[in-house]
Amino acid sequence: MKNLTRSTLFAAALVAIAVPLLQGCFPVAAVGVGAGALMIADRRASETYLADEAIEIRAVNRINEKFGEKAHINVTSYNMKVLLTGEAPDANLAAEIEKLVAGVPNVKAITNEIQAAGISGFGARSNDSYITSKVKGRFIEANKFSPQHVKVVTEAGAVYLLGLVTRKEADDAAEIARTTGGVRKVVRVFDYIGEDDARRLDNRPPEDTKPQPKK
Repeated sequence: MKNLTRSTLFAAALVAIAVPLLQGCFPVAAVGVGAGALMIADRRASETYLADEAIEIRAVNRINEKFGEKAHINVTSYNMKVLLTGEAPDANLAAEIEKLVAGVPNVKAITNEIQAAGISGFGARSNDSYITSKVKGRFIEANKFSPQHVKVVTEAGAVYLLGLVTRKEADDAAEIARTTGGVRKVVRVFDYIGEDDARRLDNRPPEDTKPQPKK
């Protein structure tokens, strides 16, 4: 791991937890020193990290422009693969949203987890944010992998896990999430890499090119 202390990881994790709480439902590009620290700890290439931020912004803007308050949709992009969560009035609108997001530049694939349901309220969303913070906190306590390597998204008590991870890291993260209070189910949306690639990425110079995940 790129000489990151546990306290540094804890601080970075708190930033990652706090950002969605401060920003509400809609992600925006991270800027400044905090973003730089998160990018250093991330296994994605810097250009991929920034592309993911841009995908999220563009997708959210397109959804808002076309559908407004008809649906509540969260867009999470990791390694240019998009996870859609939230609620839409019916399956047809959920499919329309997926098609709209598929047209955003650089999107490679979409996992559509939009539920055909009424729009969630503030209490439900706050509970989801709390679950995310608990899962992230337990990642740090367990100290089995860097919490910056696993992105956590919670929707209606379902926890979605994303990241460039080894099989063991994925299993550890899923088990920790599964045994966290309030978690209804765990869904893996990982890209898998080998142990050798993981070690190289964790100790790489920042300018190194990163490998494509294994299928």
